[in-house]
Amino acid sequence: MKRVTISINHVGLVVKNNNVLRLLTAGKHWLGFRERIEIYDLSIPFSTKHAIDVLLQLNGFSDVVEIVEVADDEICLVFVNNNFHKVLPAGRHVFWKSLDRYRFQIESIATIEIPPTVGRLLLEKQPLASYIRQYTLEPSEKGLLFVDGVFTKVLDGGKYYWWKNSTSIAVSKADMRGVALEMSGQEILTRDKAQIRINFSIHYQVQDLEKALLANKDYEKQLYARLQMLLRMYVGQLSLDELMENKTEIGKYIMREGAEDANALGVILYRAGVKDIILPGDVRDIMNHVLIAEKCAQANIIMRREETASTRSLLNTARLMEENSMLYKLKEMEYVEKIAEKVNSISLSGNGQIIDQLKHLFVK
Repeated sequence: MKRVTISINHVGLVVKNNNVLRLLTAGKHWLGFRERIEIYDLSIPFSTKHAIDVLLQLNGFSDVVEIVEVADDEICLVFVNNNFHKVLPAGRHVFWKSLDRYRFQIESIATIEIPPTVGRLLLEKQPLASYIRQYTLEPSEKGLLFVDGVFTKVLDGGKYYWWKNSTSIAVSKADMRGVALEMSGQEILTRDKAQIRINFSIHYQVQDLEKALLANKDYEKQLYARLQMLLRMYVGQLSLDELMENKTEIGKYIMREGAEDANALGVILYRAGVKDIILPGDVRDIMNHVLIAEKCAQANIIMRREETASTRSLLNTARLMEENSMLYKLKEMEYVEKIAEKVNSISLSGNGQIIDQLKHLFVK
């Protein structure tokens, strides 16, 4: 006979010839011949070499353990003293009933939707990461959710969580802000066979997400191709001179004619225009010569016009002076005054003839 003591928060299993005979709880107990004791700390996770089904046959064993059965399409959230501890996968799990308070929350993962019973804070915990799928959409984005290849609903900006299971999930997204589409280096032949390059810009915005992503493939590429065709068709009908004079009309034409195509793609156009028209080197030189010639001709016209006006003014002045002697005398005095302004000093010599001449000028 042997006496053993089991402490609080411990249990003992009495084993004889590798067979478990009985369960001992806290207190003092006697062991029989060839019996031995296996003591287990209830604060340590359950672990034993004995089959759990055999142990459950012992009197009182089911009172000291907690059995958790988790199905294949379930997980179990384990809380210790109301704090999240870990996740249990499918299978049978055994826990000692100890001084710690255990709580087990079983959740089905057969569908992708996560119920409100699983709080947002828990979804951010690392133990749940292997069971969660998440997807983030920026505030300016929207997305289409496809479940097993079937369109389900439209997603607004935000962070989304789904259970990870055999169901496939895909999200197609688009930016709902205005976007600038650049058509750079478009080489086009005008009606008079002048080869030019045009840089064109158009601004658009996605309005119907389902049309853009569900009814069309690569809506951005389609929009570019359709507007490019309109641009080339319109410019090809103009001569080089007409193009240079009416380049502001190109954007208006594209906006007007491309509106229907854009609507079919789920977008709207709200601004378009030509950024640059690049001419070949030889054509550019010719245009520069033409421009210089035009400016020279305009300068000559202006010079002739001014000369004519000046001559007409002199003629009118001469007629007035001829008709009015006083006006003639005032004109003489005006010129003498201008001459005097440029003279610092006057030296007189001679027999007084200069004085007589000046007197003759200023005294009638």
